[in-house]
Amino acid sequence: MASPLFRKTRFGALLLVLMATRGGIGAEDRVGVIGQQVEDFRLRDPLGQSHALNDLQDKPVVVLVFLGTECPLAKLYGPRLAKLAEEYEPRGAAFLGINSNRQDSNSEITAYARRHGIGFPILKDLGNEVANAVGAQRTPEVFVLDQDRIIRYRGRIDDQFGVGYVRGAPTQFDLRAALDDLLAGEPVRHPRTEAVGCLIGRVKTPDATSAVTYSKQIARVFQKHCVECHRPGEIAPFSLTKYDEVVGWADTIAEVIRDQRMPPWNANPKFGDFANSRLMSAVEKQLVYDWADSGAPEGDPAELPEPRQFVTGWRLSRPPDVIIPMRDQPFIVPAEGTVEYQYFVVDLGFTEDKWIRGAEVIPGNRAVVHHAIVFFRGPGEDRRDGLGWVTAYVPGQSAFEFPSHRARFVPAGSKLIFQMHYTPTGAPQPDVTKVGLLFADPDEVREEMITLMAINHEFEIPPHAEDFVVTAHRDRFPSGAVLHAIAPHMHVRGKSFRVEAVSTDGSEPTRVLLDVPRYDFNWQHAYQLAKPLPLGHNVRLNCVALFDNSENNLVNPDPSATIRWGDQTWQEMMIAFFEVSVPVDHRRSESSGKPNALTDAQRARAQQLADELISRFDGDHDGSVRRKETPDAFAAFAFRRIDENRDGVITASEAFAEAVRSEKQKQNGSQR
Repeated sequence: MASPLFRKTRFGALLLVLMATRGGIGAEDRVGVIGQQVEDFRLRDPLGQSHALNDLQDKPVVVLVFLGTECPLAKLYGPRLAKLAEEYEPRGAAFLGINSNRQDSNSEITAYARRHGIGFPILKDLGNEVANAVGAQRTPEVFVLDQDRIIRYRGRIDDQFGVGYVRGAPTQFDLRAALDDLLAGEPVRHPRTEAVGCLIGRVKTPDATSAVTYSKQIARVFQKHCVECHRPGEIAPFSLTKYDEVVGWADTIAEVIRDQRMPPWNANPKFGDFANSRLMSAVEKQLVYDWADSGAPEGDPAELPEPRQFVTGWRLSRPPDVIIPMRDQPFIVPAEGTVEYQYFVVDLGFTEDKWIRGAEVIPGNRAVVHHAIVFFRGPGEDRRDGLGWVTAYVPGQSAFEFPSHRARFVPAGSKLIFQMHYTPTGAPQPDVTKVGLLFADPDEVREEMITLMAINHEFEIPPHAEDFVVTAHRDRFPSGAVLHAIAPHMHVRGKSFRVEAVSTDGSEPTRVLLDVPRYDFNWQHAYQLAKPLPLGHNVRLNCVALFDNSENNLVNPDPSATIRWGDQTWQEMMIAFFEVSVPVDHRRSESSGKPNALTDAQRARAQQLADELISRFDGDHDGSVRRKETPDAFAAFAFRRIDENRDGVITASEAFAEAVRSEKQKQNGSQR
């Protein structure tokens, strides 16, 4: 389950960049240094044709590019490398692709080259001969050789991708700069950079005496934590369902687990107990480390567990009552580059109110759908995202289903909004994502699920601030409210986020509900409480966020800027979303015919009061009221109460809700 309401545009963050790993030469390396001469070698391409380094004697510059067919960064850089080769080969530079991965077959190499439009040869390095000769560690990693085949540059292609982050665009074009320098007869100004990518899957000698094997332990660990996403057709970059698929990734898997980048989970395990936790145990981690250190032995296939079975269709308890696609025609995800959040609006055609007790998102193309959030927008609301969260999809989590007495309320005339986040894979991909809904019997519904927020949109982060604190809180919950999930939301300067439950009367000690010490904009988790928390009148939820606007934040668009609230990625937000259940008679009594419902005359009077409030303060005549449009006294004492979602705007529906509350107070007073 992803964040219930995160909003507007941002650059296309990559799930797969979490698999990127550090490059660099350790002290133990004796090859691959700048100034080393590379000896001649001869390898074959997937079609069996032989190629040698000495075949390129007439070329003043040779670029060796180490590539893997399933490495996510190698996929993303494939089209970029193809363009660089087309540009520089007429100027005298020759490109040679080298595939040293034991897990990549000739047919997969051919498909990789065709998919990404690569015209230069990609050679199979059986036995890691060339990789060992130059000390190559990663895919993609490049080595630029001069006329004498001396290494003059080693490292990355550019600086767009790093360990756990992605920039919107490169700021340094390292390979291009090295080629320009050499072809101009000049020394390379920056000969060494750090490559990121997947560890080359070298040929290993398994330890036959190892107590830890793939068949006995590791397959079970992967089934539990990995194969939900790492299987054919899913968004993860390679499959982990069979030994031959796994063995070449052993070192990369151990590294990303050790760095706590996989499985993706950002909550501090010292605080909170979450039903959807993705943490691996210390014992499971050590098993993976020991297995990789032992050469990734297979063991006895007779000890393998039964393959894990996955439901390919709807996972709800019964077929959906209605299935809604995001659009009629596929959206085409480009091969590379920035893909801003996409929004698709669908008219539900509901002529009566609905209660939704279950929903599931099925991506049309799991290889490119990083996440999908589905909202509803009530009639008369003109904001694109609204407050009506319905459901979400992130890899491994796609459905919810409440017990029959709990549901979400969707009024007649509502529209659905699909917020789609796509991850390019190096080739254009189509997608039509859809959502299925289960309706509840209104007579059985006793609890409504709603989304509340703690929000602060009045901060101002100064330039170069590394640990800027922004706080918010939420109290005055509806009677009978119970907290079920928490989802923090910031943008790329977000550093950490903590939520505490405070007893305002001192009857209970302060308790940390959620601590996210390393906030990651790429992973918008919603943390589901294993034990829901009643929100009594004496409970306040305090939120503390840290922002990093310094140069040390590698995805910071501009450390010199003063940062304020805004929807765009280069601006910031500070929100905690709370998924809360409340008794229905406290939320929908005015439309249900139950006691305490308003009469038609009272509802008409409430509508008149709401219309008068909007017309009185709506200076720009856009049908809503912003804080700056109201007098200081109103802004200080009434605006926050009416602005239920704390977004700085009073909408017509919020004004009507306030007028309804006023009419009910009058009604209750007259009945006492």
